[in-house]
Amino acid sequence: MSNATPVTPNPDPAKLAPEQVIAQLRTMSSQIEDVAPLSSEQRKLIRQRLRILPKPIVEASINVIGVLDNVSQAIGQPLDEVRQLQDDSLRWDAVADEARAFLKGIEGANLNRRQRLSLIGMQAYAIGTQLAKDPENAVLVPHVEEVKRLKGVSRRRKAKQAPPTPAPALEVTSTQPKS
Repeated sequence: MSNATPVTPNPDPAKLAPEQVIAQLRTMSSQIEDVAPLSSEQRKLIRQRLRILPKPIVEASINVIGVLDNVSQAIGQPLDEVRQLQDDSLRWDAVADEARAFLKGIEGANLNRRQRLSLIGMQAYAIGTQLAKDPENAVLVPHVEEVKRLKGVSRRRKAKQAPPTPAPALEVTSTQPKS
């Protein structure tokens, strides 16, 4: 079984189809060093560690390496390599920001598509319901009934997911002795 996504013909060759974007993202990912997804627990642990030493403190501490060669030797990191790591971190932060903006743009465009589809679906159902009343359009009846059934199922599911009602508040009694 293949994991390849079937490619749909692209009507505008100047624009990328979704499958082409996925292929390019996978290619870019394979060309970037140190791309390693972290588990949520690993991510949480690293963020906790980073809170202990904020960026300004880390930057000032790195400056200590350049003051005396003994510091660099003691930590086993030449200042040039540490500065390169620092520069790489800043540049990859910019990449991450740009990727987040790109993803938000894609998500926004897709939400707009879904909203348009929803509106078109509602219009089709409303028009189909009206047309199905005419015996000449009886072919629409099973489709309209299926939509009605699905809408009912959807409402029942939402009702089941309603949050439970909170338990009644307990009466607070004083523990002081009555006089």
